[in-house]
Amino acid sequence: MMSWTGGQDFDLVVIGTGSAGMAAAIRGAELGRRVGIVERGTVGGTCVNVGCIPSKNLLAVAEAQHSARMGFPGLQGCAPSLDWAEVRARKERVAESLRQARYLDVLDSYPEITLLRGCARLADRGAVEVDGGTHRAGKVVIATGTSPWVPPVSGMEDARVLTSTTAMEMETLPTSMIVLGGSSVGVELGQVFRRLDVRVTIIELLPRILAGEDAAAADELRRRLEDEGIEIVTGAQVTGVRNRAGVVSVHTHTAAGELVFEAERLLAATGRRAVTAELALDAAGVETDGRGFIRVDDGMRSSNPDIYAAGDVAGLPGFVYVAAAAGRVAAENAVGRGGRTLDLRVVPRVTFTSPQVASVGVTPAEARERGAEIDVSRVGLEDVPRAIVEHRTEGWVQVVADRKSGEIIGVQAVGPNAGELLGEAALAVRMRLTIDDVVDTLHPYLTWVEGFKLAVQALRVDVSKLSCCA
Repeated sequence: MMSWTGGQDFDLVVIGTGSAGMAAAIRGAELGRRVGIVERGTVGGTCVNVGCIPSKNLLAVAEAQHSARMGFPGLQGCAPSLDWAEVRARKERVAESLRQARYLDVLDSYPEITLLRGCARLADRGAVEVDGGTHRAGKVVIATGTSPWVPPVSGMEDARVLTSTTAMEMETLPTSMIVLGGSSVGVELGQVFRRLDVRVTIIELLPRILAGEDAAAADELRRRLEDEGIEIVTGAQVTGVRNRAGVVSVHTHTAAGELVFEAERLLAATGRRAVTAELALDAAGVETDGRGFIRVDDGMRSSNPDIYAAGDVAGLPGFVYVAAAAGRVAAENAVGRGGRTLDLRVVPRVTFTSPQVASVGVTPAEARERGAEIDVSRVGLEDVPRAIVEHRTEGWVQVVADRKSGEIIGVQAVGPNAGELLGEAALAVRMRLTIDDVVDTLHPYLTWVEGFKLAVQALRVDVSKLSCCA
């Protein structure tokens, strides 16, 4: 990889170095094209710098502290001391290490890729302006991602509002926090700070947290979070925010009337908006929707046939693996053989709380809304040997199958390591595997993924009457 500020000619210019941008640049290089990749800030995008990696590191810290306090049968719990400054420093070291190994070193391994530092702007006749130079681009892939969005509520501008990024950078922990938003980001960070001894209230506009997940799974998570002392308020419309003498008051309208909640800090986990303001999209004929996301077809092509968009900026499901897949499709269509489409029929998703909430395919409610005739099984973790030996039996695995064909069309799980089931579950849904396909496949004993097999078996038999491995 070369670094450059002057003008050059490229077959492909990629704007953004997150997962979508990296995937597009690498695929372009693999196809033998000259690629310029632009970054205005820190290489690596959201996931490695301020998203998945640091947040999951904090979740691991919070889980370790919680587990130490809870103990284990025969093992006395204790009260570990927390060094928040060291936790923050360690989080940054983890992100820095992965940024170097998985982004900077990877770019260095491709001589076809040139890193362009600065802010990008689309110019006339296929050019891209970057600080210090104008670069000719055969095709362009926009992969600038998203940034946290704070709703325009009265008083919010004076409330020192935290976002998912700045909440992880606080120099000191507050005594209390209100989290606006019960999506995966809100509940994950809410649990992190509760387990680090911050009093937490989660306020959600919709009738339940994790509104896009199976209702039973969302209800199970709510119960577990409330058991840990998190206050959860759903169906609450925030009408105003006040900040007086270091106390933030959040005024809400609920079915129970007007309620006011107070805390030391306020975290807005209320969604994200596309990072496109500086790109001059209108002048380039690139259409966006009402929230600034670039409109693309299933080949990632925008309304300008020479410009593609991939990842979160294109309004795709906000997962790093979706962004990477979209980046590869965009590059293939821009400078490769063309004709590639992004297949989003099977998108696994995980909320990394404790317990985790995992899902792929359709829920029972979604299947019934489509008029499908289905069978549904749900196996509690008390029937999963791995969960029994670890004394972690709260939760379940649920399987949705087509009644006529026996095909697995959906899997949901709540529990420790629920996300680890999704590799096999996603493959089963994508490849249209049947009940027999899964049951007849040997599964290693005393693994969490055995819970998936048991849930599939439960579509036909009472698994409580099975011997181990039967």
